[in-house]
Amino acid sequence: MEATSLRFAHAARTIADVARAHGLDAPSFRSPPGIDGVQRSLRRRGGAATVAVRLRHRPWVAVLADMIDGVVAANRLAGAAADEVRTALWQAVEGAVVVAA
Repeated sequence: MEATSLRFAHAARTIADVARAHGLDAPSFRSPPGIDGVQRSLRRRGGAATVAVRLRHRPWVAVLADMIDGVVAANRLAGAAADEVRTALWQAVEGAVVVAA
């Protein structure tokens, strides 16, 4: 199922809440990216990061993966810390993936 803006907004809130609960900076999310031909982008301005994800003509699970990886990249996580955060974020949005299928 293709992503929708309402589903995207709900996922963005959920992902941001979980990121903050893990002591991370929650990036803002927007769509589409300002760069033609890319599926996602990350922009840093000062201390804030914005993750932009293309929604149109993409599977919902791909959009969620880009959003989750955006949190990991925005917080410059690697290794076990990145794996822990990815797991927590996927668990938080897991219901959204099942509903979309």
